[in-house]
Amino acid sequence: MFEEFKNAFSRYNNAHVQLIIINVIVFLAMAVITVVSTISQFPEIGEWLHLQVAIPAPFEAFIYKPWTIITYAFVHDLSDIFHILFNMLFLYWFGKLFVEYLGSDKLISVYVLGALAGGLAYLLVYNFIPFFMERVPLLGMIGASAAVYAIVVATATLLPDYTFFLLFLGPVRIKYIAAFYIVISILGTVQSNAGGNVAHLGGALIGFIYIKQLQAGNNWGRWVIVLIDWVKGLFKPRPKVKVTYRNEDTASKKAAAKQKGPSISQAEIDAILDKISDGGYESLTKEEKDKLFNASKKQ
Repeated sequence: MFEEFKNAFSRYNNAHVQLIIINVIVFLAMAVITVVSTISQFPEIGEWLHLQVAIPAPFEAFIYKPWTIITYAFVHDLSDIFHILFNMLFLYWFGKLFVEYLGSDKLISVYVLGALAGGLAYLLVYNFIPFFMERVPLLGMIGASAAVYAIVVATATLLPDYTFFLLFLGPVRIKYIAAFYIVISILGTVQSNAGGNVAHLGGALIGFIYIKQLQAGNNWGRWVIVLIDWVKGLFKPRPKVKVTYRNEDTASKKAAAKQKGPSISQAEIDAILDKISDGGYESLTKEEKDKLFNASKKQ
């Protein structure tokens, strides 16, 4: 594990660790800004920053902050260390297994798709279902749970009988672990963190669909990697164009040398081809073979 984190961004198939590091860095950065702004008696700075990355429930607020449908999945509750702790533990356990079979690119795709699906589910219930519309949260939603649920369910769908050894429980198939957390989230849709649990279910659903589509030959997440590679390309320095000049006389000589060889007329070529047609290539003499070879180079 130490080596995985030490060489996180140079190690092959290490996206699960890279995502964990990004989440932890964001968490620490948000924590420092919040603490400093509070001590400086400007707590509104931390509050403002939270609002810029959390996905708001009302559509009329979300349309002014469309980036939050992805940023919320990299931010965690600063007052609850267990929020990020458990998300990162599950991301490590299931993500490590996922990349062993499908690789880092697909893990990143599922993480992003899970975040998008969770955010969309969150928006839909708070804008179209009366029960949730009466309980709209003021600060919006943050957390990687929807993205992590997508990875958990995707892994369990891919390898349902794979076994984890859990403390106090012993060997447990991962399909049962995934099922347990889905049931917990369903029950949680009518509790205090209703929107978060709806997002969990959205992420879980896309994780299941992703693997089923992948097994059918359709990679729903290919566009994610294409987009990421395009963005990376914007920041890569472009190679300098090297201009060379060629002496015209030298070029002419090379071209003339290329055309060297015994000349052959079209009639001779036709005669040789007729001979091949009648007796095959082996019926040609060495001289005829050489003529045909030289003629083919000049075409």
